[in-house]
Amino acid sequence: MNALLSVSDKTGIVELAQALHALGIGLISTGGTAKLLAEQGLPVTEVAELTGFPEMLDGRVKTLHPKVHGGLLARRDVPEHMAALKAHQIDTIDLLVVNLYPFEATVAKPGCTLEDAIENIDIGGPAMVRSAAKNWKDVAVLTDAAQYQSVLAELKSSGKLSEQTRFALAVAAFNRISQYDGAISDYLSALNFEEGNNTPSTQLFPAQANGRFVKLQDLRYGENPHQQAACYRDLYPAPGSLVTAQQLQGKELSYNNIADADAAWECVKSFDASKEAACVIVKHANPCGVALGADPLEAYSKAFQTDPTSAFGGIIGFNRALDERAALQVSKQFVEVLMAPDFTPEALAVFKSKVNVRILKIALPPGGSSDWDNGRNAVDVKRIGSGLLMQSADNHQLTLADLKVVTKKQPTPEQLQDLLFAWTVAKYVKSNAIVFCKGGMTMGVGAGQMSRLDSARIASIKAQHANLSLQGTAVASDAFFPFRDGLDVVVDAGATCIIQPGGSMRDQEVIEAADERGVAMVFSGVRHFRH
Repeated sequence: MNALLSVSDKTGIVELAQALHALGIGLISTGGTAKLLAEQGLPVTEVAELTGFPEMLDGRVKTLHPKVHGGLLARRDVPEHMAALKAHQIDTIDLLVVNLYPFEATVAKPGCTLEDAIENIDIGGPAMVRSAAKNWKDVAVLTDAAQYQSVLAELKSSGKLSEQTRFALAVAAFNRISQYDGAISDYLSALNFEEGNNTPSTQLFPAQANGRFVKLQDLRYGENPHQQAACYRDLYPAPGSLVTAQQLQGKELSYNNIADADAAWECVKSFDASKEAACVIVKHANPCGVALGADPLEAYSKAFQTDPTSAFGGIIGFNRALDERAALQVSKQFVEVLMAPDFTPEALAVFKSKVNVRILKIALPPGGSSDWDNGRNAVDVKRIGSGLLMQSADNHQLTLADLKVVTKKQPTPEQLQDLLFAWTVAKYVKSNAIVFCKGGMTMGVGAGQMSRLDSARIASIKAQHANLSLQGTAVASDAFFPFRDGLDVVVDAGATCIIQPGGSMRDQEVIEAADERGVAMVFSGVRHFRH
């Protein structure tokens, strides 16, 4: 039995080779790997010795040879194949260990040149992996150091690998090749090539998009029981994103749970945990309560007040670790999913008896909550019939300096803070969106209506049902008011300041209406439609 080892990442390779040698398996290797194994006193045959042909072209050609691929591809159950090997003095290769040149890591480095990228495109490695994986009934192929221990354990206990193991390894190998080729295609097809420029710029949308996602789990069903569903994550997920969550307790997550949890988590991440605690309650993809507080308890209490009816069975996210005081308050209500960067032992104890509550711990990125923005998706994707819509993600962050006061009345410092808060919340509300806020708390949320007027009326009705007064509130509209009637509706409800993008042909009419009603209005210059 022979094994060919040719790895770029040498992690665990010496220990693997030592164990294979102890099992009586012959070792074949290339270049740097062969040198490393020889330095450890292992008997190893270099590929150049096997093929009778030296490595050439700076290592570009070394394993592309019949004595390598013949040994990998020959079917042991086909006499003609075995006779051909014997005639050409080719030995079988029964185990292949390959990991590829680090193309993905290379192009991820700032300032990567086209030359560096090209030189890190592996040719011989993928060719060998494909040969071995195609012939999985006779050859086992390892493409990840994480596979070494389980394969060794099976070899030691059984003396061989089962067909099930070899097939699983082949599937993993073809998946790795697909990921690798996809990364190369994405990189090269996004380049703005310029003659003589070795560091070309890239475009956000490549000529071909190659999604690379790994299935996390099958789900019980989709949005409705008659639909099937599964959850996938990016091949390289961003730290602090929902798919990195650790479920500490509760039932399996459903399709709707995950979709709503993502909406809540992305919204709550918008607030700086180092400044204030934030709580977001989501129901059917829309925030029904959002608030800031000195601690998680205050943030939750204020968020819950916005719409206690809708909060029943909601998805709740916190931007700070959940403590016992907040947990006790949350536990009084029916909750589907509860998320936070961490939970104190006392907080977890509160929910121990509520076994169905799904508790997700989503660890902060290495840079802490201030690094959350770096983990946001750069591109949003929506499936359409036989195609995709792709857009840069709506990651725009508004600051006070961006605001343009367009009315005679100037907003107070307190109102400006409420306007920014309302604007942040509106970004995560389905369009048309109208959000009333005051004191770092949502007071009424109107979402998803065909008419902006209806969204404003619904927000007002929600506030009435919650016994909240809209007098003196700040209002955010995710898009401009096309007529003054929208402004009149929110002012009639009690708003004293408004934030909207501006950009309507009737902006002046709306500004004059605001002056007439004695309210302050600012333009953000940015629209936040969310469909």
